[in-house]
Amino acid sequence: MKFSSIALLLIATSSALTASAFTQSSAFGVRSQSGLFMSEATEEEAKVSKKNKRLQFMKDDQFYRNGFKDVRKDVEDVMEGQFKSKLVDDMKENKHIVEREGVRVHLASDFGFCWGVERSIALAYEAVKHFPDRKVHITNELIHNPEVNDNLGNMEVNFIEKTADGKDFSVVGEKDVVILPAFGASFEEMQLFNEKDVEIVDTTCPWVSKVWNTVDTHQKKGLTSIIHGKYAHEETVATVSFCEDYLCVKNMEEAEMVADYILNGGDKPAFMKHFKNAVSDGFDPDTMLSNLGLANQTTMYKKETRAIGKMLQKTMLEKFGPVDAETHYMEFDTICDATQERQDAVHDLVVNAKELGLDFILVVGGWDSSNTAHLLEIPQLSGIRSFHINRSECITADN
Repeated sequence: MKFSSIALLLIATSSALTASAFTQSSAFGVRSQSGLFMSEATEEEAKVSKKNKRLQFMKDDQFYRNGFKDVRKDVEDVMEGQFKSKLVDDMKENKHIVEREGVRVHLASDFGFCWGVERSIALAYEAVKHFPDRKVHITNELIHNPEVNDNLGNMEVNFIEKTADGKDFSVVGEKDVVILPAFGASFEEMQLFNEKDVEIVDTTCPWVSKVWNTVDTHQKKGLTSIIHGKYAHEETVATVSFCEDYLCVKNMEEAEMVADYILNGGDKPAFMKHFKNAVSDGFDPDTMLSNLGLANQTTMYKKETRAIGKMLQKTMLEKFGPVDAETHYMEFDTICDATQERQDAVHDLVVNAKELGLDFILVVGGWDSSNTAHLLEIPQLSGIRSFHINRSECITADN
């Protein structure tokens, strides 16, 4: 099989490491995109929320979120050696193109690790070097990237085993070190480790924390959180742990089911059966879908999240009228900028595929990466031949 022109999107490696993983490469801020339902502080807001308890955990002397400067230079050198590529640097200087032996490769304009992931890797590596004589555990894969997780395994980091009854934290002993991954950890896990005599290194991406702040606002306003995400994904599991009432929708089809129930009611047992794993305990669609707040798993397809938000807003307008709708629906922009930039980069390749003469688009990333899956969807939905690999070893002379 021979090809002459290929588009390549790398999210498994990065040649664009910032000077420090702790210096953000682009502006990071909270942007509200709705002027919806912002009432004065109430007695409800005075309650100690899970967010406030989490902030209390973070004040503990054994909770680390800013890394360890004593080993930072060593870790920066290690990361540069592992993730920097001269070939990619050359491509960036040549309009993201390289041509060898009659094959031209186009590199996506945005690719590689985002700042949040770089920061997470740096924190984890620093933790291992800073505590050389301690047993180090991690509650999940750091990120959905096999090479990074293999690196941690080679550094003798213990990945907490998942059993039929949940994660087995019995192996975590006193004075051990526990790393919380980039996806975050559930409130219950944080509480458990806060009660143990362990060092906690929190590598949670700030964009994920931003989503947690949003669902905390929902809670204070008495809203049910509608989470656009996969209910079993580590990030969403962490997010819903900070909610009181919630319902997860994985796509527009499920969001339309929710909208239809809001407007027309329906078969409650059938509705609950469909969403049985994606709702809070005691969820009642007859009473908990009148006041909603939208948030999302940061790696979801941004255009779909936006479309779901517009549909829910329209649903509330139809249900409650233009005067009262604003008191029944709240929406903040919780979509990660880096996620959108990489989705836009793939979209640009798709739009220009014919002009560039592309034979196929190749997406590189972990098999279980939500980011990678959504990037692959973009060319597939447009009928562009596309493939997904997780390592360079997937490419052989036979394929």
